[in-house]
Amino acid sequence: MASKPFSKSFIAFYRFARRRLGNPSGHNHHRRNTSGIQTFPKIIHRCPLVSQDDDHLQNQALILDIEGGLLRSPSTFPYFMLVAIEAGSFLRGFILLCLYPLLCCLTQEVQSKVMVMVCFLGLTEEKVMRIAKGTLPKHFLEDVGREGLQVVKGVKRAVGFSRMIPRVIVEPFLKEYIGLEMVVGREVKMVRGRYAGLLEKESEGRLEFAELEGTEMTWFGSSSNYYSHDHHRIFSCCKEVYVVTSEQKTKWSPLQRDQYPRPLIFHDGRLAFRPTPEATLAMFMWLPFAILLTMLRTLLFVNLPYSISVPIGSATGVTTRVINSPVSANGQASSEELARTNQQGRLYVCNHRTLLDPVYISATLNKQVSAVTYSVSRFSELLSPIRTVRLTRNREEDRRRMEKSLQQGDLVVCPEGTTCREPYLLRFSPLFVELVNEVYPVALVNWSRMFYGTSTGKSKYLDHLYYFMNPHPAYVIVFMDKMPTSIVIDGRKCESYEVANLVQGEIGRVLGFEPTMLTRKDKYLMLAGNEGVVDAKQ
Repeated sequence: MASKPFSKSFIAFYRFARRRLGNPSGHNHHRRNTSGIQTFPKIIHRCPLVSQDDDHLQNQALILDIEGGLLRSPSTFPYFMLVAIEAGSFLRGFILLCLYPLLCCLTQEVQSKVMVMVCFLGLTEEKVMRIAKGTLPKHFLEDVGREGLQVVKGVKRAVGFSRMIPRVIVEPFLKEYIGLEMVVGREVKMVRGRYAGLLEKESEGRLEFAELEGTEMTWFGSSSNYYSHDHHRIFSCCKEVYVVTSEQKTKWSPLQRDQYPRPLIFHDGRLAFRPTPEATLAMFMWLPFAILLTMLRTLLFVNLPYSISVPIGSATGVTTRVINSPVSANGQASSEELARTNQQGRLYVCNHRTLLDPVYISATLNKQVSAVTYSVSRFSELLSPIRTVRLTRNREEDRRRMEKSLQQGDLVVCPEGTTCREPYLLRFSPLFVELVNEVYPVALVNWSRMFYGTSTGKSKYLDHLYYFMNPHPAYVIVFMDKMPTSIVIDGRKCESYEVANLVQGEIGRVLGFEPTMLTRKDKYLMLAGNEGVVDAKQ
């Protein structure tokens, strides 16, 4: 008889424990649903992957946990650091770095609030959006897991949910590159057009479930976000839940460039590395030496002959490799070069990596050449060790200026009209084809490990200084065989734009770069919201 009370007590305890284990957050999943959206009994999968061949997911809407189900790294610190430095300043980034030991002792929620306060306080929406569209996509793509992207491709509709990263900096990437239909995340308060550095209260009401009503939804993300009490109302609307553990994410593979859902051709920003706490600390330790080093390197190239400045520059870490050099090992010009001293100058046509492209070609040739420029600041022209020819975008006037320069000596032209960091070539302007009977293509490629020497912002006049701030800036220069500008194919003389495309294709073949039809205007409209004209008075 004594065993009956014990059995009843055991059964009651078992039922209570099962309810608790079924809902570790301690929240009652069967409470009244106030969202007005149909709820489903959940099927929880511990498998980290959803195959694209799973037909039962084709008609479902996926709620994608950005931090837990798409990005490989568990840390959001690099993205906040990019906002701090690129939209703010190096001082703002240094303050965030100094706070990192404190952040390690805080919860994720408090970490986000502190980082938002440091990174966003006082910034305008325009500055932040420019970084979100032009700088952060590159770093997000490098952090995307191939397995997580496969899940997105395997569903009909996808909604991004970001718990740690503010929506304003992650939404452009998720919509333009991943193809998500909607993005829900934390909002940063604004006061009189500037960010106040405070997060809005978390509210799942921001999720526009009305658009998904009648669609079965599936959650894919980390276990920590799934068991979060704050997000109960989201999960109550999901029929299936796919939970990814941290151990499983360590095995995820990064995306290769050809696996990007959309090609990354343009991006902006100064930092050429992922600013983890360790890498950022190394950068700030290097920065004082970098400033002194860039001043030394600039003075060398501006004031000394190439025969002296190039060897000294190499001693300071500047690496240059020349392939098929027209200058012999003793520094003398080739016999062909000597035979044409009284003729029109050569027209060197190269792809555009940095403002220093013509300077490197001039140093490699060990002679002075002229360079064509457009919308380059007066400060950059004053520091240039070679003569510059400023174009006006008036075709006849530009033609006259270039012809005059060719009568005075060799001329370097970058027909792309702007720089491109990635392995792509922009459309070549055909004007150079109409000036001479033959051109001398030059293929260029460079590496910047810490700072990019190109930009589209107001600090564009500092581009070459940032390039020389790298510990070991490197250039590879390939002099190619000359090409005629009058080409006949199938009995038809090619138009000037067709010849320009052929030159572009040959340079792309040598470098392994992909030619495109994009232009300078396309780049600046995407990254800066303008057509790339710099005020000559700046």
